[in-house]
Amino acid sequence: MGRIAYVNGRYVPHGEAVVHIEDRGYQLADAVYEVWALFGGKLADPEGHFARLERSLGELSIAMPMSRAALTMVLKEAVRRNRVSEGSVYLQVSRGVAPRDHAFPNPEVRPAMVVTVSRVDRAASDARAAKGIAVVTTPENRWGRCDIKTVGLLPNALAKQKARAVGAVEAWFVDELGFVTEGASSNAWIVDGDGRLRTRDTNANILRGVTRHTLLDLIRNEGLEVDERPFTPADAVAAKEAFITGAGSLVLPVVAVDGKPVGDGKVGPLAMRLRRLYIEQAKAAAV
Repeated sequence: MGRIAYVNGRYVPHGEAVVHIEDRGYQLADAVYEVWALFGGKLADPEGHFARLERSLGELSIAMPMSRAALTMVLKEAVRRNRVSEGSVYLQVSRGVAPRDHAFPNPEVRPAMVVTVSRVDRAASDARAAKGIAVVTTPENRWGRCDIKTVGLLPNALAKQKARAVGAVEAWFVDELGFVTEGASSNAWIVDGDGRLRTRDTNANILRGVTRHTLLDLIRNEGLEVDERPFTPADAVAAKEAFITGAGSLVLPVVAVDGKPVGDGKVGPLAMRLRRLYIEQAKAAAV
């Protein structure tokens, strides 16, 4: 059986899944999205992702396409039909279909919704974590509401391509003060020389990462010290360890920034410990 997508009330073959040409998500990036990691066919960090989805939609005055309970059923059915155990679920909700106009449709139209499911090779992911990844830096050039998880990701795509062009995996945005904000598709962390975990606070223009939030709780439960304070690329190079977090990357060690080794250039023990703890927590709390 091939892949199955959910599009506006119908489960259809992935290759036949289409949206209307005047879907506002397609024409105006007037849409939001969420990504859930899947462990054993179950949704990881469910509460965090649903809460962020509802907040993002609210910030854009887009109605929830259905109740949370109904949406959960749709997501789980998509997973079941795709027979995916380890992977991810992508959800996109746009304002809907209407004649092209920058202003919102009046009267309102029904939100449009798409769900796709992908497999992830966990063994390959674990191997990448054991090796560590390289990141590059790039000037912050995104809009001022990165706390809303919109599909307007062109700066992120360009940053990611910049990284791939030099063999790196991720790009870190750096603001006008020289501080790292976050990655193109992840939150950024270091373990400084005093052993404190540092990551940018959410008062800055960053996404309120769900994996980041869960990891902060785990860190505090472990009795580790965390400092939500900005750091520079130079701070990252001088740090003991660095890593990124996200629904796709989970917890992924960083061993080089702009071609310079982080610390001794090897994957650090704390990042790998946090990766293990996060995966254990995610599996236990998945629904």
